[in-house]
Amino acid sequence: MSRSAGFWPLALVFTLFVVFLYGPMVTIFVLSFQGPEGGLTFPLRGVSLHWFRQLAEGLGTVDIAAALRRSLLLGAVVMGLTVVLSVLAGLAFRKKLRGGDALFYVSVASLIMPSIIISLGIGLQFRLLDGGLKWLLEALGAHSPYAQTTLENYGTALGLMTSALGAHLTWTLPFGLLIMFAVFNRFNPAYEEAARDLGATPWQTLRHVVLPLIGPSVVGVGMFGFTLSWDEIARTSQAIGDVNTLPLELQGLTSTVTTPAIYALGTVTTVVSLLVMGLTVALAWWLGRRRKA
Repeated sequence: MSRSAGFWPLALVFTLFVVFLYGPMVTIFVLSFQGPEGGLTFPLRGVSLHWFRQLAEGLGTVDIAAALRRSLLLGAVVMGLTVVLSVLAGLAFRKKLRGGDALFYVSVASLIMPSIIISLGIGLQFRLLDGGLKWLLEALGAHSPYAQTTLENYGTALGLMTSALGAHLTWTLPFGLLIMFAVFNRFNPAYEEAARDLGATPWQTLRHVVLPLIGPSVVGVGMFGFTLSWDEIARTSQAIGDVNTLPLELQGLTSTVTTPAIYALGTVTTVVSLLVMGLTVALAWWLGRRRKA
């Protein structure tokens, strides 16, 4: 079959794009399997799992396992909240809401703000909250031994499930909302009308009709929520408090670790992301088949 004159130039541009996009990831994968004498550049010096074993043993004072658990926990909570809030917002916006346009623009405004500014703002808010709580506890401390004890043990409201969670939701929720708005914009209400004609309650209609039909999209929202949270650095950096997530630990290690162990850590984080995406695609495919059946 003959090719048009523009095929090969476009094919070359596409090939260069794919190499530019995935070349660094493949390079990290390959270099992470170097032998004990391996360095940070090519050529490879042996092939082994040495740097993964060293990663499991720990990198200096950094507790990689604890950072991994924190990131997984935060990603799971962000995923759940993103799915629930996005679906509920999508259902709510199917009707004309007073002030709905303003609410929508406020909800997605964080996408156009620099991530580090949002992180700084959230961190500042929680530090002001710390100041207000300490002032209140000091005022109550003269009359309440419990308040005095609480003040002595109080550290900060900044933390994984407070400020960091809020910072990640400013990033994941707008994407979830946009996806669900698009889904419900093309959702055929005739299915719901048919369910109501057959005597289904609103809850039964939602559970047995609406959710199965939008199931693959809901799974996609969940994947976005987890992966965006899993890789986030800028919005977490000023809002995490005294602990770090795995991406922040990885960023800090890039200036101190000079062995392929840093590549092994990058490989592990990428594999987790790929596993989540693979499970999401499989679940969406299964839900799609079930819906067609």
